[in-house]
Amino acid sequence: MRAMREQLQNRGVTSPVNLDEVRTRWPGVSVVMPVLNEERHLEAAICRVLDQEYPGELEVIIAVGPSSDRTREIADALAATDPRIRVVDNPAARTPTALNLGIAASKHKIIVRVDGHGELTDGYISRAVELLAETGAANVGGVMDAQGTTPFEEAVATAYTTRLGLGGSAFHLAESPAAEAETVFLGVFRKDALIAVGGFDETMHRAQDWELNYRLRASGHKIWFSPELRVTYRPRSTLRALMKQMYETGRWRRELMRRHPETATPRYLAPPIAVLGVLGGSVLGLLGVASNSRLLRAGFLAPVGYFTLIMAGSLTNRRPMSAAARARLPLVLAATHLSWGVGFLIGRPVRGRAA
Repeated sequence: MRAMREQLQNRGVTSPVNLDEVRTRWPGVSVVMPVLNEERHLEAAICRVLDQEYPGELEVIIAVGPSSDRTREIADALAATDPRIRVVDNPAARTPTALNLGIAASKHKIIVRVDGHGELTDGYISRAVELLAETGAANVGGVMDAQGTTPFEEAVATAYTTRLGLGGSAFHLAESPAAEAETVFLGVFRKDALIAVGGFDETMHRAQDWELNYRLRASGHKIWFSPELRVTYRPRSTLRALMKQMYETGRWRRELMRRHPETATPRYLAPPIAVLGVLGGSVLGLLGVASNSRLLRAGFLAPVGYFTLIMAGSLTNRRPMSAAARARLPLVLAATHLSWGVGFLIGRPVRGRAA
């Protein structure tokens, strides 16, 4: 048994901590929040952290980028009223840089990642710490529970949780069982494992969580998903913001696949294929109209088929939503797919890795 434990430690895997000991002497946790232009949701996100009533020591480190709204003012005001809150500058305005700055400033051995537009559910941190001990994982995470307050946000939240939208990953679906996973939403990490693999890759402006979990798994660590852990996620509130988010996500997913080709899956290739099908079919159809070619006009079947699928999926989706949200769902799904796909096709090669 001792030899086996030493082999696991050499591979970077730590044996599970005694759970009773964890519950008796709760380890300190450092909550790291990368924020930029989050004046709408920041205070609620931090309040949900402080309301956790975690039994051990807790600190909140807000890494604030150069925002154009009142984010910094709100962060400073919250820090002035609670000694557990600290604010650090993130002049690079990039999420992975903010996360690394927060980790470097942290004083505890467990890192809890929280975004400025996410709200932890009751008991999230305590249960995550228990799961780290129970599973021996380097990172545990749960369900991204997207919830909107306007009809458009409701539609975006639905797109996040349906398989026709972004619901292919376990963390998008509340009914997914607890199991090892490739990646999880946000995450609660053992700090030593984070440092051992070099922290977040600062050249990955998006998809940095997936890339980090890839390196953790490659180093022999376990990533664990549990539906017991839930984070309320506030989706983008405008079509423009959604399209920008999805475009950037697709662009950086392309970069991730460039670095790690084995991560390519049909689910991630579907949006660029949809873009090529819609554009290519439309061009062929228009050429068919101009040349009076029935064969070329058949190209219109591609965009018609795609939008028929979108409409059918919107009408049959079982998630409860208002009539106004359901009316917006086809637009949201199309914007999600096509923006993601265009970003993927354009891509943005990034060379090297930040120190």
